[in-house]
Amino acid sequence: MTKKKKTSNLMRIIHRYLGFFLAGIMAVYSLSGIILIFRDTPFLKQDKAIVKTIEPNLTGEDLGKALHLKKFKADREEGDVVYFKQGTYNKKTGIADYKTSSQPFLIEKMNKLHKAQSGDPLFVLNVFFGVSLFFFVISTFWMFAPKTTIFKKGMYFTAAGIVLTLLMLFL
Repeated sequence: MTKKKKTSNLMRIIHRYLGFFLAGIMAVYSLSGIILIFRDTPFLKQDKAIVKTIEPNLTGEDLGKALHLKKFKADREEGDVVYFKQGTYNKKTGIADYKTSSQPFLIEKMNKLHKAQSGDPLFVLNVFFGVSLFFFVISTFWMFAPKTTIFKKGMYFTAAGIVLTLLMLFL
């Protein structure tokens, strides 16, 4: 067997079994990726009413931090009550009555995995997954012999995919 043939067979074998091994995580990434597109909408979100007591007499910025609300902005104050988009806060008693919305538990976990950062405990697995996906890209070019019709047609599809990607990146 020639060296070229050995490399081609090795790439095919690794591509095949790595694909089987990563099927579950690829399903999670694809679903969470689709769901993340709609994160700025109420899609799949459930409203939750919260009443909790926090420190009294907080200012606007501190109130947002204490309630863990993103893009917090107090709308107005009437006496001891501060009104904001999600609810109210009584400065005198420290009682905050507001609503939040979140996705179901499993979807939140999938999204957290998808958006992992270097400080997360499993970030090494995310890097492994990213490297594996890149391997899939590269190993694809060893699936068929370069002189075959399938490979030549594949190059046209590759070129079209690259053009589409560039359009999506820069438009």
